[in-house]
Amino acid sequence: EQYIDLLTLDSNSCVALGVSEKLAELPAIGSEAVAEQRLQIEQFLLRLDKFNQQLQRVNTKTEPDFDQSIDLKLMQLGAGQLLRQLTLQVEGKFHWQQCPRAGDQISAGMFLLVTNDPRPAVSRLDNILDRLKQVPSFLVLALAQLNSPIKRWVAIDIETIAGLPEFFASILDWANKADYSRSQELAEVIRNANQALGKYSEKLSTLETSEHFSIGEQACSALIKGNGIELSMGQIHSITCDFVAKTQTQISDLQQLLIKKYQLDSNTSVEQLQKWLAKKFAVQVLDGDLNSVIDRYVAEAEKIESFISQRQLFPIPEQQQMQIMQTPDFMAPMIPAGAMMQPAALREGMKSSLVYLTLSQALLAEHTELGIPVMMIHEGIPGHHLQLATASMHSSVLRKTFSAMEHAEGWTTMLEDYMLDQGYMAELTDEARFIAKLDISRISARVAIDLYFMSGDKKYLDIGYPLQFASDDVFVNAAKLLKAVTGFSDGRVDAELNWYSQERGYPLCYLVGNHLVWELKQDLIKAQADKLTALEIDKLFHRVYLRSGNMPVAMLREVFVEKGLV
Repeated sequence: EQYIDLLTLDSNSCVALGVSEKLAELPAIGSEAVAEQRLQIEQFLLRLDKFNQQLQRVNTKTEPDFDQSIDLKLMQLGAGQLLRQLTLQVEGKFHWQQCPRAGDQISAGMFLLVTNDPRPAVSRLDNILDRLKQVPSFLVLALAQLNSPIKRWVAIDIETIAGLPEFFASILDWANKADYSRSQELAEVIRNANQALGKYSEKLSTLETSEHFSIGEQACSALIKGNGIELSMGQIHSITCDFVAKTQTQISDLQQLLIKKYQLDSNTSVEQLQKWLAKKFAVQVLDGDLNSVIDRYVAEAEKIESFISQRQLFPIPEQQQMQIMQTPDFMAPMIPAGAMMQPAALREGMKSSLVYLTLSQALLAEHTELGIPVMMIHEGIPGHHLQLATASMHSSVLRKTFSAMEHAEGWTTMLEDYMLDQGYMAELTDEARFIAKLDISRISARVAIDLYFMSGDKKYLDIGYPLQFASDDVFVNAAKLLKAVTGFSDGRVDAELNWYSQERGYPLCYLVGNHLVWELKQDLIKAQADKLTALEIDKLFHRVYLRSGNMPVAMLREVFVEKGLV
């Protein structure tokens, strides 16, 4: 209960988790609120440390309960993550003082109240109305807490804010259609909120900004360790270089296969082949309506689930569902192509996920008949949706709620290869794998850029590509690498770098997780090869992985060891 109290300090987290507290409140911000939250977390960690010491004295002669031991470790890491969000500093300034996030903080909880809350419309609209009333005073605090905000992050917040009036208009439209009795009041509150947003953006744009957001090697190492990843920065960089070499070889081999298959010019480059395939397998947009692309994703998700069910490759619980929708404009600056909003972990009943797709004419080339299946494998079933929906059904609150990004992203990136190995794309396997390998190349760039952004050291950008990084602008150097690795459009490169820069330690989790998950599976194969068939080992791995809940992969390995599987 004390740990849940920490998770629900933020009102938007309350909505995301599916608890009934603080639904009518915007997040508490400002130096006083931060001080109170920090004290509560620090006191909790002291109590937890004392409890662990007492437990050790009691268990001196007996083995401690394994599941309890895992949960206590998760509690320690989880509370530490929350504390780090409040205490991380750059040149004497806290992250929350340099990262304006008013647009996201205002909209995130409201959006979930609109889209992923099973309560009656009137209850949700009442909560949204109360939140909207707080917007003007919230924005005053949001401005007051800033101290030399990062220039790039200022631009992100201003762009996010610019999309909110349209979002608020959609809320008012919903209220009118639902015959909400307080619609007139809501309309007036929205007008006031929009005026306050305009003034906020205007003032924000005039603040003195900084371009330095590196936290340094020591803090970077501590952050990685604090996420439960037991690898040094050097080891992570080395793993990345190996991944690049292996992936480039795979891409080259597939390039030659496809040139021969389609009788293309023998000098066709990887980039030319990528563009040729994108054109050949372009998704059909009916009458210019981008919603038809959404329909294509929905159909693919159904096809994937049918393929899996016929072969019983993964355990799929009944109490889950997934909704696919276009990314709202105010969220687009931070979602380059697609993302998944996970089920409310503490809400009873149906576990519902939201999959966002960022669609525009400029980004349409990112969505092809070869890429759509891989995207849905990653975000839906058997990817994020299945893993997180299953975890949210675990009996342990810790394993329902813990944020282990390398666990989540390692699972999904592993599946991109696995499902192709199972023949999902049939005669288009080589084409899909070529596109998938080009796309997954992004995770090597993510590691390099994440370590570079955090440490400030250009050496981490050297992962095997023949590039020079001479600019003093970290975003120019990062964009150069990302563009070279992926061939992404300028718009997607910008959106990727936006979130890399703010979500320290998250981008590297894709490749680190991929490495750790494949390593764990290979160890399972070695241990079980003389006992089970290859398909039985696959199913065993999937079952234990999914049903163990959320935790760092290093801890998941302990679970496999405890079960005598590796």
